[in-house]
Amino acid sequence: MKLSQIFDAIDGEYLSQGIDNDIAHLMTDSRKAFDLESGLFFAIDGPHHDGHSFIPELIKSGFQNFVVEKEIGEIPKNTNVIKVASSVKTLQAIAAVKRAAFNKPVVAITGSNGKTIIKEWLAQILSEKLNVCKSPKSFNSQIGVPLSVWPLSEAHDLGVFETGISEPGEMLPLKKVIQPTQGIFTNIGSAHEQYFASIDEKLDEKLILFEGIDQLYYRNDNPLINEGLNRMQNPPKHKTSWGFNSKADLQVEKKEGQFFQLKSQNESFNLKLHSGNEPYIENIMHCVCFAYFNGWTPSEIQKGIDALRPIKMRLELKKGINQTYIIDDTYNNDLAGLEIALDFLAQQKHYPKKSLILSDIPQSDPKESTYSRVAELVKEKGITQLYAIGHELADFKSLFPASTKFYPSTEAFLQHSFDAFEKEVVLIKGARSFGFEQIAKQLTERIHRTVLEIDLDAVTHNLNVYRQLLKPETKLLIMVKALAYGSGGSEIAHLLQFHKVDYLGVAYVDEAVQLRKAGINLPIMVINPSEEDLPNLVAYDIEPEIYSFLQLKTFSEFYLKKGIALKGHFTINTGMNRLGFDPEDLTTLIAQLHAQPHIKVQSLYTHLAASDEPIHNEFSLQQLQTFTGYAQKVEQQLGIKTIKHALNSAGIVAYPEYQFDMVRLGIGLYGIEPCGNLQHELKSISTLKTVISQIRNVKKGETIGYGRKGKVTKNMRVATIAIGYADGFSRIFSNGNGEVMLNGQIAKVIGNVCMDMTMIDISNIEAEEGDSIIIFGEKPTISELAKNAKTIPYEILTNVSDRVKRIYFAE
Repeated sequence: MKLSQIFDAIDGEYLSQGIDNDIAHLMTDSRKAFDLESGLFFAIDGPHHDGHSFIPELIKSGFQNFVVEKEIGEIPKNTNVIKVASSVKTLQAIAAVKRAAFNKPVVAITGSNGKTIIKEWLAQILSEKLNVCKSPKSFNSQIGVPLSVWPLSEAHDLGVFETGISEPGEMLPLKKVIQPTQGIFTNIGSAHEQYFASIDEKLDEKLILFEGIDQLYYRNDNPLINEGLNRMQNPPKHKTSWGFNSKADLQVEKKEGQFFQLKSQNESFNLKLHSGNEPYIENIMHCVCFAYFNGWTPSEIQKGIDALRPIKMRLELKKGINQTYIIDDTYNNDLAGLEIALDFLAQQKHYPKKSLILSDIPQSDPKESTYSRVAELVKEKGITQLYAIGHELADFKSLFPASTKFYPSTEAFLQHSFDAFEKEVVLIKGARSFGFEQIAKQLTERIHRTVLEIDLDAVTHNLNVYRQLLKPETKLLIMVKALAYGSGGSEIAHLLQFHKVDYLGVAYVDEAVQLRKAGINLPIMVINPSEEDLPNLVAYDIEPEIYSFLQLKTFSEFYLKKGIALKGHFTINTGMNRLGFDPEDLTTLIAQLHAQPHIKVQSLYTHLAASDEPIHNEFSLQQLQTFTGYAQKVEQQLGIKTIKHALNSAGIVAYPEYQFDMVRLGIGLYGIEPCGNLQHELKSISTLKTVISQIRNVKKGETIGYGRKGKVTKNMRVATIAIGYADGFSRIFSNGNGEVMLNGQIAKVIGNVCMDMTMIDISNIEAEEGDSIIIFGEKPTISELAKNAKTIPYEILTNVSDRVKRIYFAE
């Protein structure tokens, strides 16, 4: 679509007009704005970032096309800048025009849960016959939906898009973008209910998506949904239901094992599912219902179910062989997904070398334009080395860099020496039929089956929650000590560096050195440096905490000999009684600082002893007032203005009037609010998972585990799981004191926790060997585990051992 056509379709004015470019890509993230001539960047002034602030950098890089909401200063010649009232509404309007030109079926999916899984599974099943355009990942927001719809073209047979809302009034704009002909309503639950007066109001808002459409598919077991459909003023022309009842158009009945019998008006047939888990059954039955009533035969549906692969909701970053990092996106390959994965790759700064292992894109037409775009992406995203697997890629060899290595099949690539991969970040992106999981297995570091999953999007969310509490001028120091509270120091630090925090804090110099070697250039404060650390403090530009006269003398002499300034963070003890200068030391300290001009007071700070306990509010306020007086005395007598900070995570919430110049955010970033006042706004960032190694039946009267502590008082089904106290699952969780989550149900520990294994009672839970176990995450939470262990969440987090591999996720 020409830019002039887009301009005609929206309500805007040119601030600057250049070449009438063909627009192929819409974008709202400056990190993804690589298409200099064919991309259109929408600057959005959001709650956490103002997209307009990135425009000068984009213009400098040669980017040509912008939609803005306000004046942006000097604009170079040949740059297109269109000013509109709302960039988001304009983005939606443009996508709606593109959708209106598509005259084939479009399916919209909404509900409280399961939207992304159903969309992905449905697309997998239907893609055996159809060329499906679908939402990438979970793009279901006011911005994500138009970005998902934009790629629709005549080459597609069907569009499948998901939508999500959190407040009243959000669904109608999304409906106008998608313009669905068919719909799937997943379910109704408690998500976002705080923004609605009632669950009926929320249900009615969601059902706006399906007003007047040709066909709706839904489960009719829930009276709330049935009543909501009956309330619709402009209901779907046709409604088709499935359910475990005789009124459903597709009646479902559970048989033995994992077999289910389905009955329609015309026939009865059996399907074998791959889990008895309730959410799985509901999600897969939505897909079955849609496929069946759209002409798929039971045998075709069974084949589709058998071919389904696990849905990776987010991109994974794992440690690989030879000091590599691996981004594993092995089960699907389309242009939209490739762009997202390449953007994620571009954000990884661990190594400059970036490699892409790519398969053919089977469901793509026309082929030449598809692979031309792939070649453009390889160039735009700075791919160092491309490994192209498949005959279609080879047919367009001339489009790709001369360094590209081509292979006819995955089997041929597996003959490649994997020793060639070293100190680089590798994206593995392949269509399902290519079986790229074999490549991922070869490249990924052999890992213990217990893993700690870190949700980088949740980290960003929590960061923004706390940022909203700060005054605009307040700086932010993030504590990433102890491997970022067990979450992985350098990976979290890279994310924080991208989000432009002001400082990082660590406990020991070794931690800071690792961050510097990983490419972190933010200022770093270390709170427990020693004399032996002095060479590294200087070599890696790390700023030490200064807490005693002896330490100050040693450090001052070393820096003076080096001829460089000592940038110190001076701690004042106001009642913590751990480290720091006591009040009676200040006169002497000021005199020494006066006498040594090479010492720079980078900051003054204190530690609150009990900011997370309301019972000690008076003491905390006394600390803060004492610190205020002492800091003023130091500044006045030295004639300086320095950074002052006292508040930790709990203090940021409890004492907002004492933000001073900077605050120190620690455990709150990782999803735990010590006071509990803000917990409902934070997201859990960590999920500790393991698997069932073996299941056995144990008879009444027998015992389980070391010391025969697990007494079997009735016949019992017991699972041994692959985690023990060497992984951080403490022995205190032995004998029923610990609980884990298995297939949505709580299972108690029986017997003693062993070094590498633990036994749990699964007598009333359906499970198989290899099933996933959640040690902590959404449920049980870290706080619940800490309560059972009579400790604090900090200890639970930091006890997760190094042998437990960290896997990082992002949308």
